[in-house]
Amino acid sequence: MLDPFQLAFVQRGVLEVLLLSGAAGLLGTWIVMRGLSFYAHAVGTAAFPGLVLADGLGFSAPLGAFAAALVFAFGVERLARRPRAGYDSLTALVLVAALAGGVVLASDVFHSGGNVDSLLFGSLLLTGTRDLVLGGLASAAAVIATLVVGPRWLARGFDPGSASAMGLRSPWPDALLLVLVAFAVVASLTAIGALLATALFVVPAATARLWTQRLGVWQLASVALAAVLGIAGLWLSVELNTPPGPTVAVLGGGLFAASILWHELGALAHRRTALAALAVLLGLVAAGCGGSSSSGHSGPEVVATTTQIGDWTRAVAGDDARVHQILQPNTDPHEYEPRPADVQAVAGAKLVFENGDGLDAWMSDVISNAGGSPTIVDLGAKVPVRLAGQSDGPEASRYDPHWWHDPRNAEAAVRAIRDALVGANPAAAATYRANAAAYLRQLRALDAGIRACMAGVPPAQRKLVSDHDAFGYFAQRYGIAIVGAVIPSQTTQAQASAGDIQKLVSLIRREHVRAVFPESSLSAKLAQQIARETGARSGYTLYGDTLGPGDSAGATYLSMERANADAMTRGFTGGKRACRIAGLT
Repeated sequence: MLDPFQLAFVQRGVLEVLLLSGAAGLLGTWIVMRGLSFYAHAVGTAAFPGLVLADGLGFSAPLGAFAAALVFAFGVERLARRPRAGYDSLTALVLVAALAGGVVLASDVFHSGGNVDSLLFGSLLLTGTRDLVLGGLASAAAVIATLVVGPRWLARGFDPGSASAMGLRSPWPDALLLVLVAFAVVASLTAIGALLATALFVVPAATARLWTQRLGVWQLASVALAAVLGIAGLWLSVELNTPPGPTVAVLGGGLFAASILWHELGALAHRRTALAALAVLLGLVAAGCGGSSSSGHSGPEVVATTTQIGDWTRAVAGDDARVHQILQPNTDPHEYEPRPADVQAVAGAKLVFENGDGLDAWMSDVISNAGGSPTIVDLGAKVPVRLAGQSDGPEASRYDPHWWHDPRNAEAAVRAIRDALVGANPAAAATYRANAAAYLRQLRALDAGIRACMAGVPPAQRKLVSDHDAFGYFAQRYGIAIVGAVIPSQTTQAQASAGDIQKLVSLIRREHVRAVFPESSLSAKLAQQIARETGARSGYTLYGDTLGPGDSAGATYLSMERANADAMTRGFTGGKRACRIAGLT
């Protein structure tokens, strides 16, 4: 039951929770007392443009987030001095402006999502030394401020009118509180995430207040409850293999609801019923505990980040490796948050196969926090074919991470996987080489089959509009003209502007594009709307970033590319032709 606490990344997560709990508990009481719960939630979300700027310009993410949070805090404080102005309405207004600015920066300036998902949703699995230092500083600042400025905050919280009459009119204590909350929320970004900050900064204090009205007891109880919720949520996330941030948030929300229910029921018999229901719930949770399993029966532990790499690795390894695939079918790699089982798998792995080129950039944090020493194989650095117009560099595909859509690059990846497995487990070298040779023959058959299908489509009809820029390699290999994309970026984290959509609609009409192709891992609504406006079809789905489920046409790499070729052939020809490639397993 306590095995998760033996893991190095869990121990760091526990330390981070303990360091943050002082700030979360103490500031949480002032947040609840002063009615700043919405502000506490909003200030983390308002850090979004700072995160995007930090990622886009290459400086520290916490520094960018704190700068944005400071602007937000002082903006709210200054505007709140105006007559008939309140924190809630002004917070909402400034929050909308911050979010809009972040979206514009992400989509129109940096043309990416900024790689900020881990900071928006947090992960106690990826706690580093910097996060521990920030957590400790936040709690120390909260303690000092409570001792020095606490009486003024208390007076303003209970009776603002009387406090002003007593001469406590300076705006700086309130401004200091807003800044401290902003700093503490930024310090918790890695642990709990900006969007879930209330799980640590509001819920424990709000729950503790249901049980006591004495300020000192309330503050101590809030600190203790923040620590308990964080540690329990981290443990539960490891047992259930769920993201820690949402797990902590759900656990805290459940405890708050249970506390309210306890007080509302009142009668002893009802409380016994509530305890029995809680026991049943805990039993169900315990029954669901367990991590994900790896395929294979023997050989080295191997981690593959993407669905394509996992498929290749299993094809080459057979039963002579235990393969842990991180991304699952229809999971967007641009927005993935690693799970506890992923970190555990990396900690015990001998090999880690990455896609590279920024597609699985989150993997570097997983590796650094796992505590193991696997050999890292960046497959994107080994591909032989690059897109036309790309400059030479250490990675041939450095500007487009979707290199696998050219089967020749897949061949290079399979050879690299084979060689790495042979080096890690020489006893099974003959098996790895035989499996790789058989798979390489199928890759060559796939390539020849797609070329034959596309040769049957007139070049003037090979015009592709997809959900996002994921098919550059496929298009280059098979003579397809890319007209545009619904999301004009190689990452799905970006957003299409109204101007982009209008330009794309006009371009589709001018080029007489017959089909707009949605992708399996993205919402098809926008692609379908564009198709309706232009008279194009939208019924042919492509597999862009990920394989499909086991019962789908894109369950393996071979079937995925065959399905993509068939969908494009049908879309390009208005359904008059299809692409059938025999002999692939």
